[in-house]
Formats: sequence, C-alpha cells, structure tokens
Amino acid sequence: MDSVLVELIRSEVHALPPSENLPSLTELSLDLLINIKPKDVRTFLGNEIPGLALNHTEIAVAGQGTNITNLPIESPPPQFHLLEETDEPEDNKKDEDNRSKNKNKTVFIYHSHSWEAYKPLLKNPAQTSSNNEKANVIAVGETLKNKLEDKGIGVEHSKKNVSQALTSRNWNYYQSYALSRETVQEAMGSNDKLKFFIDIHRDAQPKKVTTAVINQKRYAKLFFVVGKEYKNYEKNRAFAEKLHAEIEKKYPGISRGVFVKGKSEGDGVYNQDLTEHALLIEFGGVDNDMTELSNSAEALADVFSEYYWGESGI
Repeated sequence: MDSVLVELIRSEVHALPPSENLPSLTELSLDLLINIKPKDVRTFLGNEIPGLALNHTEIAVAGQGTNITNLPIESPPPQFHLLEETDEPEDNKKDEDNRSKNKNKTVFIYHSHSWEAYKPLLKNPAQTSSNNEKANVIAVGETLKNKLEDKGIGVEHSKKNVSQALTSRNWNYYQSYALSRETVQEAMGSNDKLKFFIDIHRDAQPKKVTTAVINQKRYAKLFFVVGKEYKNYEKNRAFAEKLHAEIEKKYPGISRGVFVKGKSEGDGVYNQDLTEHALLIEFGGVDNDMTELSNSAEALADVFSEYYWGESGI
C-alpha cells in the first residue's frame, strides 16, 4: 500500500527519485513535512548544532573510518593580498611555452585552489595558504605528474597561480571554478588527446583524520569529490568509485571515500560536465608532509596506470 501511495505522490512531485529508489511512506512523509530523513542523523540535529544544517555532503562510498563526524572541511577563503609569493614566477610561462609539446599527453592536472598549502612545507606554519608552489597543492600535482610519467602516461600540468589570476580580473574566491573552467577548456582546445582531468586540492581536517599507515608506511589520505549539478554526472561518479575501489584493494585505508556535492555544498559541477573522466581529488590535509603526499601520489599513479592501460581503452 505504501508503494502505491508513494507512486501517486511521485506523479505530482517529479523531483523524487526513481521508483526503485523510493523511500517508504513514513520516510517520505517525515522528509516532506518536517525535513527529517530517518537515515541521516544530521537532519535530526541540524537545528540544534550550529553549522550542521549547512553540511549535507552525500557520502556515496565511505572509506575506512569515514562518517558524518569527519566530513571534508573547506579552508576559509584566503586574503589573496597577504599570500606568500612564489619564488619562481617564470613557471607559469613555462607551462604556456610547453603547450605545443603536449600533443602526446592524455592527462591534465590542474588546481582550482592553487593556494591550498601544507603546514610542514611552509616557512610560517601558522598559515594554511601560500602561492609558493613548493608548499601548496601544485607540489603534489607535479609529484603525481612525475609518477604517472614513470608509468608511461603523458601528463600536462597547469601551475597557474589562481589567486593572482583572480586578483588581476578583480574576481573573488567564489569565481575560482569559473577561472579553472577556462584553464580546462583552453587545454582541451590545444590538445584533443586529453582524456583525463584531475583537479587536486587538500582538506582542512587535522592529521589524525587525513593520514593512514599501511604496511608501516605513512600516506596522506585521498578522497574523491563528484558534483551532481549537471546531466549524466553518474558517469564521473562511477569513475571515481572505480578508482576508490581499486586503490583500496592495494592500499587499504588510503581513501576516505567518494563524496557527492550539490550547489549548496560548493560549486556543484567542478568542471566535470566537460568530460566523463574528470576527478576532483583531495590529497591529505593541512598537516601532511611531503613524504606522506609523495607516497599517496605514487599509490594513485600505480592504480590509475593499471586502469589507464587496461580498462580505459586509451
């Protein structure tokens, strides 16, 4: 009887999920009437705990130890004018000069929030943001690039200083994905062989949440973010879930899981509508060091290369 009534409601409320995924009538009534989902404790506590109601990130696949108490945390927007400047400003130009040499490259690594940094790599460990590409996520991107190239995979890496680019346009933090979208589209336009796009970030959770010890070796934990605010997002979700499953087989505990976000939790698209093989990967947190980050880059390159040379059909 419940299923019949729910189907009748669904005929009028088209936003409800497909019939095979429909909740019970009790669950549906609670959700519609008082915005409570019996299977999600956040909806019970959202009005009691400040800020919890704003965080509805979906855990598509939970890694070991992942639950709603240790969901990813976004660092607060930095003050761009206070960021430590890079010591090598010519690197961005080098990226542009190498465009013509990238015709055999199929992986594109970039950073929508290039300033996200790691305390152990900073001169001032009180900071968590920096334009120094030896201390921020650009260092991780370069390490992953080298590890993938060791596996025979051609990689293009954008080291664009996003904070400088935003400032030059009088844009703000919330327009960073609009800027990185241009970066991705330019790369696609200059090299039609690019098939995989990896946006590397880092989390703001502390080290106890973002570090794994596997066979006496320390790793910065990874997690995958999938936007759902575009058509056919399930293909990128399936890709992320596949890599999560494969890396967990070889390095159990390294992945915190796959998280799905809508517009209320962030951008909601993350440039993933441009391709079916787009990844947003968070490498570790603010407290992870370069050894841990490098170990994780090596692990990801190991698993990604197996997928690349096997199932991807490249």
